[in-house]
Amino acid sequence: MWTGVAKAKPFGFESDNRYIIVLIVDMFPPGGRLAPRGSLYHLPAFGGFMGFRTPLFEEHTADGARIVDFAGWDMPIQYASQIEEHHAVRQSAGMFDVSHMGVVDISGEHATSFTRYLLANDVARLAGDGRALYTCLLKHDGGILDDLIVYRVSPSHYRTVVNAATQDKDVAWIREHAAAFDVRVDWRDDLAMVAVQGPQAREFAHGCLPGALADATAALKPFAATWQGDWFLGRTGYTGEDGYEIIVPADEVVAFWQGLREAGVTPAGLGARDTLRLEAGLNLYGQDMDEQTTPLECGLGWTVAMEPAEREFIGREALVAQRSRGVGARFVGLVLEGRGVLRPHQAVSDGNQEGELTSGSYSPTLGRAIGLARVPEGFGEPAAAQIRGRDIPVRIVQPPFVRQGKARIEL
Repeated sequence: MWTGVAKAKPFGFESDNRYIIVLIVDMFPPGGRLAPRGSLYHLPAFGGFMGFRTPLFEEHTADGARIVDFAGWDMPIQYASQIEEHHAVRQSAGMFDVSHMGVVDISGEHATSFTRYLLANDVARLAGDGRALYTCLLKHDGGILDDLIVYRVSPSHYRTVVNAATQDKDVAWIREHAAAFDVRVDWRDDLAMVAVQGPQAREFAHGCLPGALADATAALKPFAATWQGDWFLGRTGYTGEDGYEIIVPADEVVAFWQGLREAGVTPAGLGARDTLRLEAGLNLYGQDMDEQTTPLECGLGWTVAMEPAEREFIGREALVAQRSRGVGARFVGLVLEGRGVLRPHQAVSDGNQEGELTSGSYSPTLGRAIGLARVPEGFGEPAAAQIRGRDIPVRIVQPPFVRQGKARIEL
């Protein structure tokens, strides 16, 4: 339950009078973040929140979406069919409301020096303005606070996009360490975000963007960004397909969403987003890694820039020590060879050693159950997953399972 002070104007009452709907004017929760102005929240009459809602919430309910709680946000898990939404992204184009994620801007004369210290990957690798990279935000002991995308807007301005479930602690951590560098940290809760993904995503999106921005995207390379005013577009994603992640002023996102839908882009929920990212072999924070996991233990060692050796960054000493003594675990993909579905926390064994599934689901593209697992060094085949008390054979593979609509493993 929030303990901050809310300044609110009564907006109306539900018919059963159990909840008061309020229009938030200002909200000062712990950590000092302002709630999005003009957003509607449900406050139970006894106090507390039902859940945050993005500016697109009414669009989701109008389309018949099934709404679930995700990290304190009321979000669509699916509309008509999760599998159809999944196939739409693989075969044509789908769109996701990802406005619950956090946009955090770091700016100031020492923004580059600070960001190089803050993140495990090195923003000095970015060849110019408008380039992006994937990285982890680490604790001093090497544990992962979050995984995120960072964009270079200029040498004095970097934009990060952080996960919804971690954004409060992320911003607190960033601000704590920013003080020594004299940089500004802005949590941009005046913005919304839509991901448009699929082989036809760019074509559909271009017709719905402001003219100058649409022209600028035509030659945009992967992991690059362009912007016009508060519209910010990156050729990035979380599905293994081409497309964009588009940051939009919150008061303009409904019209943008409606334009995409009218153009033929399929709305897709968090359920399809999860099966798509799993097929693409992409980690999910809170399942595949967390504060007790280092990048070396979850297949993200490639996101850590140990060179140049003189660069100091948070977590470096812990990772150097871990590499020196041996990681002791590796991250693998699994394909179920029998009937059943792989799920997180299922045990997997090769008869001598045991590991654990961190992610697992049915793959609509492959028609098979697939998963990601953390297993001991030396773990091999034959191996089996324990499903409802039975040992079902699994095959160890190297993710990704699917990229750009095509299988990347042998079936």
